[in-house]
Amino acid sequence: MPSIMDAFADLRDPRCRTCRYPLPEILFAALSAVLCGVEDWETTTLWARTQLAWLRTHLPYENGIPSPDTFARVFGALSVKAFEQCFINWAGQLCPALEGQHIAIDGKAVRGSRSGTHSALHLVSAWCSDTGLSLGQVSTSEKSNEITAIPELLAALNLEGATVTIDAMGTQHTIAEAIVKAGANYVLAVKDNQPGLAEGVRRWFAAAQDGRLESSYWEHVEHDKGHGRLETRVCRVADDIAWLAGTGQHWAGIERLVMLERTREQGGKTSTESCYYISSKAVKAAEMARLIRAHWGIENQLHWVLDVSWGEDASLIRDKVAAQNMASLRKITLNLARLEQSRQPKKISLKNVRNLAAWDTALRDSVLGLV
Repeated sequence: MPSIMDAFADLRDPRCRTCRYPLPEILFAALSAVLCGVEDWETTTLWARTQLAWLRTHLPYENGIPSPDTFARVFGALSVKAFEQCFINWAGQLCPALEGQHIAIDGKAVRGSRSGTHSALHLVSAWCSDTGLSLGQVSTSEKSNEITAIPELLAALNLEGATVTIDAMGTQHTIAEAIVKAGANYVLAVKDNQPGLAEGVRRWFAAAQDGRLESSYWEHVEHDKGHGRLETRVCRVADDIAWLAGTGQHWAGIERLVMLERTREQGGKTSTESCYYISSKAVKAAEMARLIRAHWGIENQLHWVLDVSWGEDASLIRDKVAAQNMASLRKITLNLARLEQSRQPKKISLKNVRNLAAWDTALRDSVLGLV
């Protein structure tokens, strides 16, 4: 595994003079502290002071450990773009080839960063469902949204041969074209932010199911039972796309129309929901159903874990730059914890990987790639 500290070797120190606390020492202390369960600058300083002997086995720390204010100032001044690029480059070494992989892209607000009239920091992340690793993140500006951030994130990743899934916010002609130009495939959710496309796809499947079309479709049915609930998912996939051109809908590389119907039975009540997608990946219903379901792993294996186990939403770092850089640290340490989890002979929770890193310096060295 590439050393995480090597990934930040070329990061420029934002301070314009020689300082008591070199940037690598600040980064290493903060990264190690977050790995061991720390969530704020004050606790970072306290943790690092108790771990000074261990820290000095890797870097000099001639002047000891910085104050919480120093950590806050440095992380509030570091270039978020440069810091994220270091993260993306490092993650790219962990996953050097994404061919055949599924990449989910989704946004999340860091709620604790909200202050006064300023909205919370909103980050768009790329996550690989096959490895469980976060591949990178970019932020949206306060006057923008995910539509402008997603192309920036796509451009930073080597997506050749991958399949990218995005919810309806990312169903834009420019985003579909960017994915195809990158040599990847897409599965994009269709909702009323693209009203002409949404209405056309809904009508096509309604007509096909009623027998009003000669065209057919593939169908795959799954059942999921648990917690007193029975869910049936029916995925229908069609390759009849020629009619779209006549409606003015021109989507780069499009090969499939998709309908996913979910029926839930619980407590004597039944509810049905239908969702629609377009895709450039020429697969049948079973594989399409797998990709759509895999997309939501980003919610419970990345976003949920960041909130519950890494305390992201509870973080009160208000400075947007510092909050964004801390978000990168969280994702980096989550990746490190997942890699260690996969190496353990018996499965242990991510929480206990962090506990072990906090208690056992030899394991901490291993997690950080220092041995």
